[in-house]
Amino acid sequence: MSITILGHKLKNLPWEEKPKDCLEPVWRYSKNPLITRETVRGANSIFNSAVVAYKDEFRGVFRIDTKELVMELHSGRSEDGLSWNIDQERIEFNAEDPEIGRFVYGYDPRVVFLEDRYYVTWCNGYHGPTIGVAYTYDFERFYQLENAFLPFNRNGVLFPRKIKGKFAMLSRPSDNGHTPFGDIFYSESPDMIHWGCHRHVMSPTAGWQSTKVGAGPIPIETSEGWLLIYHGVWTSCNGFVYSAGVALLDLERPWKVIKRSKHYILNPRMPYENIGDVPNVTFPCASLQDPETGRIAIYYGAADTVTALAFTTSEILYHFLQEHSY
Repeated sequence: MSITILGHKLKNLPWEEKPKDCLEPVWRYSKNPLITRETVRGANSIFNSAVVAYKDEFRGVFRIDTKELVMELHSGRSEDGLSWNIDQERIEFNAEDPEIGRFVYGYDPRVVFLEDRYYVTWCNGYHGPTIGVAYTYDFERFYQLENAFLPFNRNGVLFPRKIKGKFAMLSRPSDNGHTPFGDIFYSESPDMIHWGCHRHVMSPTAGWQSTKVGAGPIPIETSEGWLLIYHGVWTSCNGFVYSAGVALLDLERPWKVIKRSKHYILNPRMPYENIGDVPNVTFPCASLQDPETGRIAIYYGAADTVTALAFTTSEILYHFLQEHSY
């Protein structure tokens, strides 16, 4: 059986061919790490960031932790998806209600083009972590909407189209700390303001995903279902270890899991993934994909310090799921 990515052709997708000796379903960019703290003055780290195709180029929203360790979001642009120019100052969101627009912190963004604009979701500080929502047309001006959920919540990931006439989002309800638990839930909204009809998607299971799971990049629509790259966490004797897995969700009922990987597709094993502010982290936040070739480029945070890049294809992930899934 084969799988086809649905959507528009992406002619300038960043890409490297799979090394001949690589036996893994995902392979790393040979020049990783892609983005380091030197890109923005005063940055302690740049990681867990979101990238999206924009006209014939690319745009992104980047997590920048300052030297004060304040978590901020910065806009960035690139012609090729590899070399990035990131704004030195954080995004100033325009909000009609000052109560919502008051900045506390923002981290782990996702970005998606939906209908006529680009939506940004992120972990927003409002009496604890919740899901902030904003939109932009040009990555210069950003307009903040109401927070999607009550605290505490993380990993808000929008679907790239409405499902049965409703906006749809995955999230992971949490607590106010470094959450030692977490399931993925699905929610829908008629207006991107009021969210309800919550449905359970998946829970932690065993091994590399035994502590918590959370949605990663924007789900990829395919002929066989939504291809979801997600992160799984296990608690070792030395703390949390973050790896990446893949699942296939039903197209019209995305809370229904068709297949889910038993094995991880990417886990910390390179120095820039094992050593950093938070060791042993590979945290996928964005993907670019081309329907014509099936190629997928995955942007991920490494050791909560740098941004890295990896590659795969829809066919490889689909066949991986046939062999290594629940």
